[in-house]
Amino acid sequence: MQLFDEPEPPKTYLTDNQKLAWLRLIRSENVGPATFKRLINRYGTVDAALGALPALAARGGAAKPIKICPEDEAMHEIERLHQIGGKLIALGEPDFPPLLAHASGAPPLLSVLGQARLDLNKTVAIVGARNASAAGMALTRQLAAELGQNSYTVVSGLARGIDSAAHVASVQSGTVAVFAGGVDHIYPEQNRDLAQSIVDNNGLLVSEMPIGTKPIARDFPRRNRIVAGMSLGVLVVEAAIRSGSLITARLANEQNRDVMAIPGFPLDPRAAGGNKLIRDGATLVRNIDDILEELTRFQLSQPTLFSEDEDELIADWDIEQVPDATEQVLSALSHTPIAIDEVIRATNLPAQAVQMVLLDLEIAGRIERSSGQLVNLKLTA
Repeated sequence: MQLFDEPEPPKTYLTDNQKLAWLRLIRSENVGPATFKRLINRYGTVDAALGALPALAARGGAAKPIKICPEDEAMHEIERLHQIGGKLIALGEPDFPPLLAHASGAPPLLSVLGQARLDLNKTVAIVGARNASAAGMALTRQLAAELGQNSYTVVSGLARGIDSAAHVASVQSGTVAVFAGGVDHIYPEQNRDLAQSIVDNNGLLVSEMPIGTKPIARDFPRRNRIVAGMSLGVLVVEAAIRSGSLITARLANEQNRDVMAIPGFPLDPRAAGGNKLIRDGATLVRNIDDILEELTRFQLSQPTLFSEDEDELIADWDIEQVPDATEQVLSALSHTPIAIDEVIRATNLPAQAVQMVLLDLEIAGRIERSSGQLVNLKLTA
């Protein structure tokens, strides 16, 4: 299935062998969603990308051979998922969440539990404080229920507080819970019955992480990007100034999604994050009419499924034409993030050469990328 070459990929399903290869690639060392995409753009197929990983890591100066996900390990993950009634959905398949497919850094594969009969083109994320106030919980339940009555699916992260209230109020009309760990790892444990209720009522439990994975701190921002990417807009009900909900709002803004917030009393720390969002330009929400009006007005720009910056496309280019290209790129980098365009200017190398070198260094685990086409050397322990 030529997903990365066609402007509008065909709505077909991967074969079992293709899905196995996709899983092996995304579970391999130093391969994330964006790297997955760059590898396919460079090599054309997942099998070719898997075969190229050892050479890329070596050329990038990896300290040790790269760990490629073994076939039996990937097979075991698929089997365990099937045993609990789940399945893998691939980017480009008909049942992959359509809004998430157009998000930057969309995961190539999602593990899902549930047989959703939801309109995933009409989704709103509701997020907020774990230690939410009684008023905040009541308002969340009211707005989530009213969104369901207006045929919107509610997306959240199954956390305590606002997330749980949003799911409870929308479980009958349709809700999606996105996990930071494996789709089988219910967190917090107290929400196990709620998670089962979501599945029983044709909702979805979703994760990009391997089954059995226990979430750690760095996994929650990754979860939040999926919450934002699946949604037309994000509503923040209550959030402290250093809240994960504000991370979700920032990621939504980066994805050109609508950001909305409930105003709160200025001296309540749980209102500080939402008030700041409103001050910075988020839509102030008082009731369901404000949300519906904003969603009607808001037009999400949906680019071609696999579109990307022209400079990021890695065309055929012989790296041997510039034997010291890797050294030149490394000399232009530091631990401070810098735009890739600046690296190209500093080295005076062709854009394709810089992109090829950066991919080598990425697979070798020597650099990190961040939003805004920024790159920096990875800090070593």
